Amino acid sequence: MKNKFLQCVAGAALMVFAAVAPAALAQSAYPTKSITMIVPFSAGGPTDTVARLIAQSMSADLKQQILVENVGGAGGTQGANRVAHADPDGYTVLLHHIGMSTAPALYRKLPFNAVEDFATIGLVNEVPMTIVARNDFPAKTLKELIDYVKKNQDKVSYANAGVGAASHLCGMLFMSAINTQLTTIPYKGTGPAMNDLLGGKVDFMCDQTTNTTSQIKGGKIKVYAVTTKKRVPSLADVPTAQEAGLPGFEVAVWHGIYAPKGTPKPVIDRLNKALKAALKDETVKLRFADLGTEPAADNLVTPEAHLAHLKAQIALWDPIIKKAGAFAD
Repeated sequence: MKNKFLQCVAGAALMVFAAVAPAALAQSAYPTKSITMIVPFSAGGPTDTVARLIAQSMSADLKQQILVENVGGAGGTQGANRVAHADPDGYTVLLHHIGMSTAPALYRKLPFNAVEDFATIGLVNEVPMTIVARNDFPAKTLKELIDYVKKNQDKVSYANAGVGAASHLCGMLFMSAINTQLTTIPYKGTGPAMNDLLGGKVDFMCDQTTNTTSQIKGGKIKVYAVTTKKRVPSLADVPTAQEAGLPGFEVAVWHGIYAPKGTPKPVIDRLNKALKAALKDETVKLRFADLGTEPAADNLVTPEAHLAHLKAQIALWDPIIKKAGAFAD
């Protein structure tokens, strides 16, 4: 009887091991194929630029290709929704910006929960923004810009990359700060908006340094200020909004990487390891510097810190957006 009991126990243990081992082995071998990184905005924009830099470096560490796919629309919510409902196997991830924290307040019917439907992997960077205008815009300084738009608010056009985009949020705060409503022209991404600014079809916008630095340095657009407390090294001659006459005006765009909720912890840990390696890659650091940004601090490149930051940003933006009455269907 004792021998039969031991045989039964051993058999049950083998059955459990047989069921668990393949999954464990699959996770430990991850990744075994290419990974899709969804960018919820159009190609050529600032978030797309960050994603492609990070994806290339992470691919080297993972020894599998990360393929960037642009799924734009609805202020980034379409791409995010696709990842929220993807298989939680680590082969579909999302690189999103500050819009993950503003979407809960901006959209009355959001098809996902920004906190509950995702597994955070780590923060990537924080990007300053710049207030820029077409090259032949009359105003020469930020004070002159503010005076001009107040006097000509029905004639001045402000471009943004669509509801929920960083340029939309920055513009919303700018209009609130100067107590003036302007004609806004939404585009399907920052790339098209910048093209029309370069072509003189719109007057001004507020956009990330990752999208404006090369245009500013090339003398193709006017720049009035950066939106951070300190000046940006790559644009050292450009004053902060505070210095230029708009006290308390600060906004920066942060990026983070997400996986669908339920993605196994070993997979999250492996992606986090690759992200940390990418942010220490000298090529990435130098390219970030050229674009006016820098990698996130080490203590922020963890799933836990990323989640805490996301929750804090949701709490910060919720009352601001509701007060402005900036809602989307």
